[in-house]
Amino acid sequence: MIELVRVSKSYGTKQALNELSLTIRQGEIFGFLGHNGAGKSTTIKSLVSIIQPSNGTITVDGLDLSENRQAIKKKIAYVPDTPDIFLQLTAGEYWDLIGAAYDLDSVRSQTRLNELVSLFDMQSHQEETLASFSHGMRQKTIIIGALLPDPDIWILDEPLQGLDPQAAFDLKEMMKRHAAKGKTVIFSTHALDTAQQLCDQLAILKKGELIYNGSVDELLAQSPNESLETIYLKMAGRQADTQGLDTIEGDSYE
Repeated sequence: MIELVRVSKSYGTKQALNELSLTIRQGEIFGFLGHNGAGKSTTIKSLVSIIQPSNGTITVDGLDLSENRQAIKKKIAYVPDTPDIFLQLTAGEYWDLIGAAYDLDSVRSQTRLNELVSLFDMQSHQEETLASFSHGMRQKTIIIGALLPDPDIWILDEPLQGLDPQAAFDLKEMMKRHAAKGKTVIFSTHALDTAQQLCDQLAILKKGELIYNGSVDELLAQSPNESLETIYLKMAGRQADTQGLDTIEGDSYE
């Protein structure tokens, strides 16, 4: 179980998160929704120790993150919000780096790597550099690296962005199976249909504030005659009107 208690993060005068409190249970797919600047990536980066909150506490399986960063990192698979990292490495070198960082058994990790590389159709690209890849191929490379250790907690920041339909489908199925095993998946998305399809629980953020925490069904039950899109826009953005958005999916929210 992951608990955030009154977690805040400020950058000078800008308040990126304001006293965020959440509980994320094992066996859940937990989704973060919100416009650009809502605080989704700040929350995720706090969970994976890329940034340190200004105030508040985060505990993972009863361990205080601020005092047990290395032990908790071993429990987490992380896909960042951009795959533009380690561009000088080949895909194979990047996966070797991840294996070394997690101190993986070479035989078992090679078996899992072969499965992931085959699933994401990257067999013929292992000796090519990330710099030479398209955005989607870089995303696949980072996802394979993150899932290679198969830790209990997957934290994925916009993981479907740039993936082709087959890769997106396969990753969503893996997320479902991971949660079904009693483990945890946390991800952010801009796509309401993806959130509705996958999430057991949602957190909707707006300007660093938590404005909703619950299931999609509970959210829809609040306004039975309205679509999820309309409910979301009323909560997190401008209210949709007859000249408004036809779909949120293609727009740029973060």
